[in-house]
Amino acid sequence: MKLLRVGTVGAERPALLDETGVLRDLSGLVPDIDGALLADDGKLARIRAAAASGELPELDAAGLRTGPPVGRIGKIVCIGLNYHDHARETGAATPEEPIIFMKAPDTVVGPDDTVLVPRGSVKTDWEVELAVVIGRTARYLESDEQALAAVAGYAVAHDVSERAFQIERGGQWDKGKNCETFNPLGPWLVTADEVPDPQALGLRLWVNGELKQDGTTAEQIFPVAEVVRYVSHFMTLYPGDVINTGTPAGVAMGRPEPKPYLRAGDVVELEIDGLGRQRQELKDA
Repeated sequence: MKLLRVGTVGAERPALLDETGVLRDLSGLVPDIDGALLADDGKLARIRAAAASGELPELDAAGLRTGPPVGRIGKIVCIGLNYHDHARETGAATPEEPIIFMKAPDTVVGPDDTVLVPRGSVKTDWEVELAVVIGRTARYLESDEQALAAVAGYAVAHDVSERAFQIERGGQWDKGKNCETFNPLGPWLVTADEVPDPQALGLRLWVNGELKQDGTTAEQIFPVAEVVRYVSHFMTLYPGDVINTGTPAGVAMGRPEPKPYLRAGDVVELEIDGLGRQRQELKDA
C-alpha cells in the first residue's frame, strides 16, 4: 500500500493512493498514519480490504498539499557514510560499524514543502536517502530476519545538511543536521510487502534540473536489515520511528571547488524507485 497524509500543516488527514493512482480518504477508518496504526495489523488489514473492495471515498487531489507520510514521529536515527561511493568521494575511510547520529522530528516537512537555508549558511547540501519506518518495537534484535520483520515500510527522505555547521563549528554533527525543514519526507509510506528487496532501489537527485546523484541501495556498506538490527542494540526502536539510511555519491561536499552548495531560489527534486518523488524550492530562513 501507498499510505500518505494530505492537507494543511498540522491538519493532515490519512489517505491511500490506490493502484490506479486515485487518492482515497482513510479518515473514516483511522485517525492518522502513525506508529499506533503501523503496529496494528488488524487496522492495516481493514485498510487493505477497504481498498480492494473499492469502498474508500475519492479525494480531490487538485491543490491538495502532501504532508509527511508519518505523523507523531518519535525519533529519526540517521546513518552516516553508508555508501561505498559516497565514502570514496569524501575521502573518508569505510566505517567498520555504522555511524549513528540523530535528527529531531521537528525537522520533518512534506515532500514538496519549502526548505529554508539557515541564516549564515554557506554550505547547505543535498542528500537523497532511503528512509525506513519502524512498525514493531525492536530491541536487541538477533537476526536480519527479525530486523526486516520490524520494518513497516519505506519512504523517500531528503537529509538536508549544512556542512560548515556540521564539520567546522565544533562538537558533533547535530548543528548541521537539525535546522528547520531539513528532513522532507514522503510523498508516501510504501508498505514493506511492496518493496521485496530494499537493496535494489535506484536513488536520484537533481538541482535546478541537473542530475547530481544517481545511485543504488546496492552500494550501501551496511544494508537495511543490518542497520535496523545494529541500531536496536543501542536504543529501542518504536513504531513510527524513522531511520535515514545514508546517501550515495554526488553531494556538493564531494565535488571540486567551487562546490555548488545550495542557495535560495534553487530547486531540488529527488526520487527513489517505487517510492515517489519530491520537489523543494529553497528560500532564506
